[in-house]
Amino acid sequence: MPDTRPLVRLAALGAALAVTAALLTGCGGAATASAENATYSTEPSDTFPVTVAHQFGETTIAAEPQRVVVVGLTEQDILLELGTPPVATTEWYGEQPFAVWPWATDLLNGAEPTVLQATDGFEFEKIASLKPDLIVGTNANITSDDYTKLSAIAPTVTSVTGADRYFSAWQDQTRQIAKAMGRTAEGEKLITGVEDSYAEAAAAHPEFAGRSASFSQGGPYEGNIYVYPDGLNTDFLTDLGFIMTPNLEKYAAQPGQQALISGENMSLIDADVIVFATENAESLPDLLSFGTTSSLKAVTEGRAVYTDGELAGAIYFLTPLSQKYVLEQLVPRLEKAVAGQSPQSVDG
Repeated sequence: MPDTRPLVRLAALGAALAVTAALLTGCGGAATASAENATYSTEPSDTFPVTVAHQFGETTIAAEPQRVVVVGLTEQDILLELGTPPVATTEWYGEQPFAVWPWATDLLNGAEPTVLQATDGFEFEKIASLKPDLIVGTNANITSDDYTKLSAIAPTVTSVTGADRYFSAWQDQTRQIAKAMGRTAEGEKLITGVEDSYAEAAAAHPEFAGRSASFSQGGPYEGNIYVYPDGLNTDFLTDLGFIMTPNLEKYAAQPGQQALISGENMSLIDADVIVFATENAESLPDLLSFGTTSSLKAVTEGRAVYTDGELAGAIYFLTPLSQKYVLEQLVPRLEKAVAGQSPQSVDG
């Protein structure tokens, strides 16, 4: 995985590209699709126009969007599960075809989204050339200036007020996108389905309840390992009954960011279970040789989980769709870890 993997959530993706006023004015602010999107497999259940409140105010969408551009990192999953494939996605990491991971590819329904890049800011000119009638950025570091430029191209929906950048709650994101697409009931069904599945898995595994857990990226980066404090992308463990290792937020550079743990401080993350988001077998030596990692009790006693690349990606995405994959793939590994039988292998 490239250096811009989940660490991209630690800071803004970069300064916005310069866009001329003429370009934005020429877009008229609300491009209209000339024909229905043939890749859609569902119909809206709400009546348009709809209005979506977000961190920059409100956006009114006059008719069912047909050309949706995703400028955030993970929103394509939600659109795909709603049966409304986007015309463009944004590459985050993994370089998957169309920036769509394997757990979601079956839902493309023939769509071949254009893939945008965001390492140097939003590609405003390219976005405008796609003639979107909706821009979705609920999991993006959109500034007020970015929003002004994007909303001049097409109606733009961002995250809710108060959301942490790149860590907006998946429930909020699902509701934002479902409402914009005129499918609020369908969005609620996605949320309920995931929450019910977690509740069922927790009930089936009472041995998880009250156990301490840590969630870490899979290897050191620039002298630290990045660990997720409680509440920051950790629902996939707490919803199963685990209790996250406390006080790690003290080691974050800023609120709402991962904790930076140095090699000599790895004991801070020792727990009943540690989930390392490793991505391939080759990453294990670097992880285990980092500081005191190899001597952690969770590591020596077979209570550490090492994920493969696809499972790591699904955990990072934290969408309704990816979480189904997480439950299917991670729960059996957690069973082994709690029992002290987890292999030191990404194959689980």
